[in-house]
Amino acid sequence: MNTAAPPTAPPSPRAPLTATPVVRPARPEDAAALAALSRPFVHAGALRRRPLTLYAAHAADFLVAEGPDGTLEGCLALRVHAAHTEGSRGPAGVLYNFCVARHRQGSGLGGQLMRAVLARARARSLGSLFTATVGSGSLFLRHGFAPAGVRLAPEAWATSLDPSRNARVLMRTL
Repeated sequence: MNTAAPPTAPPSPRAPLTATPVVRPARPEDAAALAALSRPFVHAGALRRRPLTLYAAHAADFLVAEGPDGTLEGCLALRVHAAHTEGSRGPAGVLYNFCVARHRQGSGLGGQLMRAVLARARARSLGSLFTATVGSGSLFLRHGFAPAGVRLAPEAWATSLDPSRNARVLMRTL
């Protein structure tokens, strides 16, 4: 995850955040809000561009953080892949499209989403998780991820990575 805010005008003074967003599974009707939440990160190069139809078709992959007014303030997706290498500990998961709205960055919302997706991965008996990041990956590293070779990742996902993005692959064993 790239926690740096996309380039925009200087931030306005932050209003106190009074309510904690609720983390819930996304629904197909969240597709437009997921795309809108992701757009600044796509423009900044932190996320890959994804069509609206992907957000709708793969809504079940996403956990979202919904603010008290119904606005999506963060999201993180988990895609499950079948056992991917000889000797792997069961199916693997890939985390993607991790973003937190600018006004919520630094509030702990990213950590809340990460803990929720880790619980979801354990409930699905995944052996490992992978992600690719063009940012520092500091949140992933704080949650037990470490740099890994792409050859350890699920092949279908690994071959879909865009080499021009120069993303680092991170892995966590569950």
